Amino acid sequence: MLDINLFRTNPELIKENLKKKFQEHKNSMVDEIIELDAEYRTIKGRADDLRAQRNSLSKTIGQLMGQKKFDEAEEAKLKVQDYASELNEIEEKEEPLLNKIKELQLQIPNIIADDVPIGKDDSENVELYRVGPTDPKGFEIPYHVDIMESLGGLDLDSARKVSGAGFYYLQKDVARLHSAVTTYARDFMIDRGYDYVIPPYMIKGSVVSGVMSFEEMENMMYKIEGEDLYLIGTSEHSMIGKYIDTITDSAQLPHKLTSSSPCFRREVGAHGIEERGVFRVHQFEKQEMVIVCRPEDSAMYFEELYKTSVDFFRTLDIPVRVLECCSGDLADLKTKSVDVEAWSPRQQKYFEVGSCSNLTDAQARRLMIRVDTPEGRVYAHTLNNTVVAPPRMLISFLENNLQEDGSILIPEALQPYMGFKKTMERVSK
Repeated sequence: MLDINLFRTNPELIKENLKKKFQEHKNSMVDEIIELDAEYRTIKGRADDLRAQRNSLSKTIGQLMGQKKFDEAEEAKLKVQDYASELNEIEEKEEPLLNKIKELQLQIPNIIADDVPIGKDDSENVELYRVGPTDPKGFEIPYHVDIMESLGGLDLDSARKVSGAGFYYLQKDVARLHSAVTTYARDFMIDRGYDYVIPPYMIKGSVVSGVMSFEEMENMMYKIEGEDLYLIGTSEHSMIGKYIDTITDSAQLPHKLTSSSPCFRREVGAHGIEERGVFRVHQFEKQEMVIVCRPEDSAMYFEELYKTSVDFFRTLDIPVRVLECCSGDLADLKTKSVDVEAWSPRQQKYFEVGSCSNLTDAQARRLMIRVDTPEGRVYAHTLNNTVVAPPRMLISFLENNLQEDGSILIPEALQPYMGFKKTMERVSK
């Protein structure tokens, strides 16, 4: 949510940002916010004057009564009643006006960073760099469902009977691999100085509206019927929510957190065979990283976050590339974002396995996450990034570590979490 002072002092900057994000249809909202804000300030000024006059006159009444000037005191009381009546009328307008202004503000996107490439959608994202060889395997790579089933590690048919489409049973070494990857990711992040957190898996509506836009909420979140609770789509939401309505001394920042949690999302679809199986599902697990920091530090931590993901994937022998998200591909609260993509030898292309975002003070304003600095009180900056999100990540892991005989090599970093096994073997039918 943008500072109301920006609407008052530089609405053209906001409209230029809307143009860059291809949301010029919201220009009228900017104008409406400015008009409503002017109306609100006018009636608030009148209300403040009335309160001051009422308070002053109330003191005078006591003095007049003490001087036995009862007629003058009665006249003053009538004026106080008039002030109170007008004040009540104004106060009835204040809250609806404020609510309408906030409702509109929440629909205006964050100001994007100056170096964000301009583009309409993810097809215009810009590649920053690649890490790791993508040489051909020299043999045919099966579909990821077939690889998992050959290891005795996947049962989609039973999951459909139990839960419907978009769910899965992982079994045997594949299930163990899933747990090994998340546990390794936890330790990887702890070793890099992040505090490990197990967060709530349900959050209140006030937190949901603080961490994401309404459109994102509608597309992602499952609501608990009859409760003001939502299942988390990512632990980022509950970790940022941890700091709702707080004031922190700047010397205590940054807060660097990592968490592993189940994630639940409504978004699911079949856009081709490669996005079936365990690629796009309703339920998965994710190791997340979150930073709450001073405003001047967020650009530095943004780079730290996505490079941490790159380092993690390379320890598992998975080639990756980093893409800068263009303006039209940025969610409204983000000022800058990159996607980390893993190489798929089967598809001979990269696919997204994580997203790193700097939201500057957009979430902090909504959630009232503030920082006391020597120069005064400001809003914190918040950032988030995916460390790893199985089971999607397992697709790339299995394809990249697949051997011609159907076995899977286990990278050295992961072996302690797999009982020091060096390979996963096919299961005979």
